[in-house]
Amino acid sequence: MSVWNPDNIRDVAESVGIASLGDEVLSALSSDVEFRLSQVLEEAFKFMRHSKRTTLSTQDITHALRMLDVEPLYGYESTRPLRFGEASIGPGQPLFYVEDEEVDFEKLINAPLPKVPREISFTAHWLAVEGVQPSIPQNPTSADSRNQELLPKGPGANSTLAAISGNDAVTVKPLVKHILSKELQLYFEKICSALLDETNDEYSVAALASLRSDPGLHQLVPYFVQFIAEKVTHNLKSLFVLKQMMQLTSAMLDNESLYVDPYVAAIVPPVLTCLVSPRLGSSSNRLEHYPLRSLAASLLGLIATKYAKSSHTLKPRLARTCLKHFLDPNKSFAVHYGAILGLQAVGGREAVRVLIVPNLKEYGKLLQEAIDGNTPAKPDAEMAIGAVLGVLEKLEEPGGTRLTNGYSINDRENTKLVEKVGELLGSRIVAMGRPHMVQAVLED
Repeated sequence: MSVWNPDNIRDVAESVGIASLGDEVLSALSSDVEFRLSQVLEEAFKFMRHSKRTTLSTQDITHALRMLDVEPLYGYESTRPLRFGEASIGPGQPLFYVEDEEVDFEKLINAPLPKVPREISFTAHWLAVEGVQPSIPQNPTSADSRNQELLPKGPGANSTLAAISGNDAVTVKPLVKHILSKELQLYFEKICSALLDETNDEYSVAALASLRSDPGLHQLVPYFVQFIAEKVTHNLKSLFVLKQMMQLTSAMLDNESLYVDPYVAAIVPPVLTCLVSPRLGSSSNRLEHYPLRSLAASLLGLIATKYAKSSHTLKPRLARTCLKHFLDPNKSFAVHYGAILGLQAVGGREAVRVLIVPNLKEYGKLLQEAIDGNTPAKPDAEMAIGAVLGVLEKLEEPGGTRLTNGYSINDRENTKLVEKVGELLGSRIVAMGRPHMVQAVLED
């Protein structure tokens, strides 16, 4: 039994030209209309509850119809509750209508007139004159600009939008400009100009001494780091500039009042460039860049020793980089020279024993080819041999004696030494007359 009156269905059917409908059809249509109306009302009640209201509005019905993919009704949008009046057009045939709001003409006539709106007008003003912003009411003041800069920016700046997007847990620090005082700016310019002046050594020495001892330079550390990286990148052919940048790095590391730990990752690349770069300086003198590589190796060892506690992966990464260049036969002997010194500086005696000594036999063959062939790389090969012998000396226990007339070993020890490091390096080691070094090399 349907609650909806079947007579309403019959009236609608007659209005559209359907003269007669069976009772079963009317019952089925009444049940369907009842179901559809209850469905619309349920959806409308959902909109009402989510809107925190207790009165159902025509807007809720419209949203419900759209949700059910039904064309919404038109003509009942209102910002005030609708009042329906009832009129009778016959027995048992009530008619409902929307009551119009009554307006009192006396109140309407005596009400004060609204203000006349201002006419639309345009004014022009200067945003800036020759780059300077005029202080006029139309332009924002410096305080407004400063407050705008300090506002948080990013995906979590607006808390409401961040919560909707799921980024409410992101904390964004306000953007604060790093402002240097005029004194520090002048100091930075003077230091940079002094280091790049080739004609005045005393000026450069005084600048480095100031960097090693002055305590109030922490704000300049990122600027010096950027200056070093830029000069090393663009001046690989100038040994003077590269040497000065390494001296600047050394001065910063020696200053105990500077906190350089956050900038170690930015300091290491320029040092590695001066250590294992294939080409440094001009091509006129092939051996003039080796002191720079030695200086870079000592700096790399200082960085690895001083900042290993703050970065546990620093030493392994530096040793891996140097070992990669040392084991690459396609690299020049100058690169091998820097890599050998870098390995010893980073890892000490243990790195020499574990990483260098086991590879000396194959490396000796590469050196032998360059020396026997009398190639242009022969001077570089001799420098690489000197680097190998220099790091092998670090294996010798402190207090070892040196035999000035050479060191005589028996055939068995000579054979073992040649098998260990090759004939070329073995003969050079014996000629040095360092018995303790020979024993340290032969140790497994």
